[in-house]
Amino acid sequence: MASYKEIVTKAVIGKGKKAFKNSYTMDVENNPTTVLGCWVINHKFKGYKSGSSIGVDGSYDVNIWYSYDNDSKTLVATKNITYNDLFNLKVNEDDNDSEIIVRALNQPNCSNVSIHDNKIDFDIEKELGVEIVGDKKLKIAVEDDEEPWQILDDEVSDDDLKDIDQSVNEDYL
Repeated sequence: MASYKEIVTKAVIGKGKKAFKNSYTMDVENNPTTVLGCWVINHKFKGYKSGSSIGVDGSYDVNIWYSYDNDSKTLVATKNITYNDLFNLKVNEDDNDSEIIVRALNQPNCSNVSIHDNKIDFDIEKELGVEIVGDKKLKIAVEDDEEPWQILDDEVSDDDLKDIDQSVNEDYL
């Protein structure tokens, strides 16, 4: 017959992911002719509980390499972008000991760049995943009927000792 035990352990108690696409405009020093490249670096983020949701505060730098003066000169323009994204992930309010883990499933990436009215418009796409780790109580079945252990006898009898004494050659050395 089985009885039950309760185990308290850390477990993922909430999990979700969300893709984001945001559009931005960057003012540049010179009138751009052509966009030569765009890359995103220094992505940093941190998750926190916000009521019944999970919030993620983060930032990254966008570098846009462009030419100007009829493609005769180039510059790199940099813009720091901060964001605050919310996940409507169900969170148990009385679980104050939970830990929030945020992962960038797809790092921020520039998906579209264009020039309009001497400004550079660009789109950034990213995908974030959030896990909530907290205490979870589990019930497990415990088997009460243990198989009995076999008793092993390693003792040497008097007859065994006599046999050993008789088999020893004292003139061996």
